[in-house]
Amino acid sequence: MPAQPSSSAGPFVLDPAPPEPLAGPVVDNHTHLDHARRGDDPFPVAEAIAAAGAVGVTRMVQIGCDPESARWTVQAVEQHPELLGGVALHPTEASRIATATGDSGLAEQFAEIERLAAHPRVRVIGETGLDHYWVSPDDETGRAAQVESFRRHIDLAKRTGKVLQIHDRDAHEEVLRVLAEEGAPERTVFHSFSGDADLARRCADQGWYLSFSGTVTFKNAAAVRQALAAVPPGQVLVETDAPYLTPHPHRGRRNAGYLMPITVRCIADTLGLSEQAAATQLNVTAELLYGPW
Repeated sequence: MPAQPSSSAGPFVLDPAPPEPLAGPVVDNHTHLDHARRGDDPFPVAEAIAAAGAVGVTRMVQIGCDPESARWTVQAVEQHPELLGGVALHPTEASRIATATGDSGLAEQFAEIERLAAHPRVRVIGETGLDHYWVSPDDETGRAAQVESFRRHIDLAKRTGKVLQIHDRDAHEEVLRVLAEEGAPERTVFHSFSGDADLARRCADQGWYLSFSGTVTFKNAAAVRQALAAVPPGQVLVETDAPYLTPHPHRGRRNAGYLMPITVRCIADTLGLSEQAAATQLNVTAELLYGPW
């Protein structure tokens, strides 16, 4: 059994210290509260949510990337009204399952994801997609499993009318190819966008949404900021991908929702918007995609 989401485990340590609160509320489009657990120790979900809320990050989309994590996500969204959920087999998880158990194992695990996706507070199918960083070209079985899993998730998003969130690491053209072949859902989001300005324009032209994480603040991420600047503000989202991708100047430390104002302010500066205008637009776009919490 996965560890239960808990409000009794705490306190949630604010290290590094919180930034100044935002001028308006925003939604964390993609986080992994369950990944912040230590083994089976309960994680103080309520305290983490409260710390984020204190700086203006009032709602979150919790993403479960394997069956255990997806079950945890469903429990969490039932207990915490600030959360909506997403469930999927992460591309590297699809590779692992196929290598260990073959196509039948992949189909069995996907069936569990499909069952959990029926929950009304699960609004996202994702993160799914392709990862050519962790799975090498020599692993033909692993890469083929990612493509097959991606196709199944695209179909599930379209059948359920839910948002598709895409993981794309070093696989830009292949991701676009699969989306073209399958037909992308009406609401498609590239989570933690990592492409250049040309790719950003191509995605935006399709009506897709691009979500930017703490990577946009990194000193060596000029290409990501150029990509952000190429996207209409109404197609931009913000996320933590916590506990990963902590924004500068705290890069390398554990990320959490309460640090997201740093990323929001970088987005505002890059788009030439006031902080209030950026927060308002980000909030409107999130509600357009996911509906009311």
